[in-house]
Amino acid sequence: MHAWQGPPCPQILTDTANSVAKTHIKSRTQLPQTDNQGFFGIRLESIGGLGAHVAGQILAQAGVLRMGLNGANFSSYGSEKKGSPVKAYVRFCAAEQEVRTSSPVDRPHLVAVFHEGLVRTEPVLWGLLPEGAIIVNSLRSPSQVWDGLGRPAAKVGAVNALAIAVEESSRVNTVMLGAVARASGFIKPEAVKEVIQATLGERYPQLLASNLRAFDRGFQELALEDFSHAAAAVPQNYARHAPPFGYLDAPLGGAVMNPGNTALKDLSVSRNGFLPAFHRERCVDCALCDLVCPDFCFVWAVERKGDGVEAIRLKGIDYQFCKGCLKCIDACPTLALSTEREEEGYAERHSVPLFPHLQGFSQNGERHHH
Repeated sequence: MHAWQGPPCPQILTDTANSVAKTHIKSRTQLPQTDNQGFFGIRLESIGGLGAHVAGQILAQAGVLRMGLNGANFSSYGSEKKGSPVKAYVRFCAAEQEVRTSSPVDRPHLVAVFHEGLVRTEPVLWGLLPEGAIIVNSLRSPSQVWDGLGRPAAKVGAVNALAIAVEESSRVNTVMLGAVARASGFIKPEAVKEVIQATLGERYPQLLASNLRAFDRGFQELALEDFSHAAAAVPQNYARHAPPFGYLDAPLGGAVMNPGNTALKDLSVSRNGFLPAFHRERCVDCALCDLVCPDFCFVWAVERKGDGVEAIRLKGIDYQFCKGCLKCIDACPTLALSTEREEEGYAERHSVPLFPHLQGFSQNGERHHH
């Protein structure tokens, strides 16, 4: 029987590396708090196109490569297209601790919401640990955001990331990186900026200065208030989500037999801060906008003209179904549609319902009670 003369097997290399890490590597950064597994968890709630996936990578690289922590990151999303929900997860631990989990961060210490519309459509607060923090891309104050979230017992922050990104010719994710670094209490802004510089410096050097300015403004302009012990605060209950079907009651063939219906679906959360504004006085009812609209959100009606002749006229846009692709603006020959920054309440004030008889129903078919 001969001894193995080849290179050491991967398991031996792994064990050796782990033992060296435990012996020689000590964290240079102290985590402010950890869960029962020793991790500080961050969850980024976003939609496709806002850069949450890249933001998670930059945060992880800053913590592991620049701050001496151990950690991991990954993202969860469906179809790779703008407007679809995206979640990015980052977890940090001491350098001497091994990362033995790759599950989603369902008990985060910090949640960052890249699009305020997700507050209406996604359970962004789910699993947030007591006295955790949630920051939202919003032009509202932290107290107003807190009310909109249902008054959770947590720290709540707000930063107008979209406005900063537009002013600095940057992206929302860079601004939110600055806000996350500040809200975390331990992520060093210099470490994140070094990673941004390494990421953009060689490939897009012309974008580096504007992105660093956007990061600094996100760090400085975050408004953060602590509502953890407020008298009106509502403690968050945590329960693991169970799938609606199991192996005993799954539909025949694994297919849901009920026909789908998108009449109640709210696509407004897919907008990236801009929407088409309709100017009736310029419209000639050519319907080119309706021809290119992928979601049929233009509302038409038959009206009688002054000479008694009936004609089909464009009444407006149902912004519930508008995801802000802005294709209609390029198609309009008379400038009856223009690109506008979406401000709070604009869509609600100017929307023309496509299905008036369905007004007052939520996406799951339940009637709103006021």
